[in-house]
Amino acid sequence: MSKKEEFFKEKFKQALDSTYKVISEEFDNLCKKENQSNIDDYKISNLYSREDYIKFRALTDSNALKKKFSDKNILKKNFPKNHSYKIFYEISEKIRCELLGSEMLNGIKKNINENYYNKILNKKESNVKKREDVNVSEAFELYLLKNFLDIKLNNVANKILSFWEDKFDKNIKKHTQFLKKNINDQNKYNEKFSEIFQNMDIFKNENEVKNQNNEDSKNNENNQNNEDDNNNEDKEGKTEETSENKSLEVGEDLNEFRMEEEFLEDGDQKENSENIIQKLNISKSNKEYKIFTNNFDETEKAENLEKDDEIKKLRNNLDQQLTSFQDVITKLANKLQRQLLAKQNRSWEYDLEEGLLDSSKLSRIIIDPQNSLSFKKEKDYEFKDTIVTLLIDNSGSMRGRPITIAALCADILSRTLERCNVKVEILGFTTKNWKGGEAREKWSKDGKPKNPGRLNDLRHIIYKAADVHWRQSKKNLGLMLKEGLLKENIDGEAILWAFNRLVRRKEERKIMMVISDGAPVDDSTLSVNSGDYLEKHLKKTVKFIESNSDIELLAIGIGHDVSRYYKKAIKISDVHELGDVMISQISNLFEKKKNPKKLN
Repeated sequence: MSKKEEFFKEKFKQALDSTYKVISEEFDNLCKKENQSNIDDYKISNLYSREDYIKFRALTDSNALKKKFSDKNILKKNFPKNHSYKIFYEISEKIRCELLGSEMLNGIKKNINENYYNKILNKKESNVKKREDVNVSEAFELYLLKNFLDIKLNNVANKILSFWEDKFDKNIKKHTQFLKKNINDQNKYNEKFSEIFQNMDIFKNENEVKNQNNEDSKNNENNQNNEDDNNNEDKEGKTEETSENKSLEVGEDLNEFRMEEEFLEDGDQKENSENIIQKLNISKSNKEYKIFTNNFDETEKAENLEKDDEIKKLRNNLDQQLTSFQDVITKLANKLQRQLLAKQNRSWEYDLEEGLLDSSKLSRIIIDPQNSLSFKKEKDYEFKDTIVTLLIDNSGSMRGRPITIAALCADILSRTLERCNVKVEILGFTTKNWKGGEAREKWSKDGKPKNPGRLNDLRHIIYKAADVHWRQSKKNLGLMLKEGLLKENIDGEAILWAFNRLVRRKEERKIMMVISDGAPVDDSTLSVNSGDYLEKHLKKTVKFIESNSDIELLAIGIGHDVSRYYKKAIKISDVHELGDVMISQISNLFEKKKNPKKLN
């Protein structure tokens, strides 16, 4: 290999490594091998075609997305009881992470899709004549590629899938919509696939599969001992014979998703913060709060609730209504931006005995060699890595001017904070129906039991995810103006939902701002429970978050005093004050240095 070629490949490797760190957000542990993209394992010296470059880029993206989106504790908790489906479970989680990454950045989507297309095009029909000739795990992956990532299969791939597609359709097709809706919720997604695998009958007997795997592995070991090193590539095709251990053609990046046996068996693994929070929720804030059924609840991205043309029309309507108001808020936003950027300015300390060499003082050495060298050092700045969640009440009472101004303020605040490297998530909460919806109907069919608890179908809306850029989600905020969207408001559960999204984030500082115009109200729930049922739950939820977490929670009540629920609360009498108050409150938070409370 020439020096020029070697230099180029080293630079390519460094680029992949940097890409992994940026996507996975693993900046603090740059020297730890487990936090790298394992590029050495990819045999990066084998770069002979454009396909090779695409392959390495796709593998790097896939591994980084696993690091970013996949929680090992949730994987462990939902692991299927029949361990024969381990490989299926790993593939389903890999596809989930890749789908999230594809939605996050078009470059990731292009790399992953193009790599899959190349692999599908390279498939050869060979001796695939019956179901027994097909690797079932490979067929399962093709099924998910077709139905989740919308990858087009060629004739050979379709033939491989055809032997098992009816089986997969029977078990998965009816759950596809649920899985796609909950792609952001790893717990629900993993739990549903685990349930699906439990009902599958592909592997009749787990022990039978294990015995087959053991026999095959022994045969593989014998084959490996008897083969020459030059026949390694041929051996790889022969060793892929078992249902569970069979490595797919994309097996290299799947290895990053495999769970170690000790991890699966060890029940004393440290719990992540989300699991701790869920336990605290149950024991403290939800002790007296019941939910009749959550089968009809939904957490949906705004863009999936309406056609794209209609969302754009609503966004244009939002912009047209508030042109004059937008100018005022923009001035306030610029003021906030200047303040935040000023806090991020770095400064230098000079005339130190160690640090970086201060080249500006070298002239002193030339004039008088007896002078000592002067060094400088960059000061640490206190501005923390921050995320802000805006949780907006989407109840019917917000209809008209309040929801319009709330949408615009959220839009401008999001744009401003992103310029200052502060991530922003915009969420909304309402119900799917008036008067209880499907939950109420089920309650009636079940004989109307007393004190059923919350009795309506929740709708939680993600207008802008924290990792999605403002430009990509700008149009979604217009959906708040949609007729019929704004219904009831169940604040306590909405705050817990937003809280559980926040607590999983890696940012050092976390802020949640709730914008509401009144107490929680749901006629269906309150008609069959006590009159303060939802209000009590809201108070307990807020108290729990304020007392037991490091999340800074504040609320703005529009024409309504919310200080009885929140310690940090502002009441505004006129909705026109909302923009000024939102920005000034965020500004005040950044002015004060907070000592975060730790979880109990």
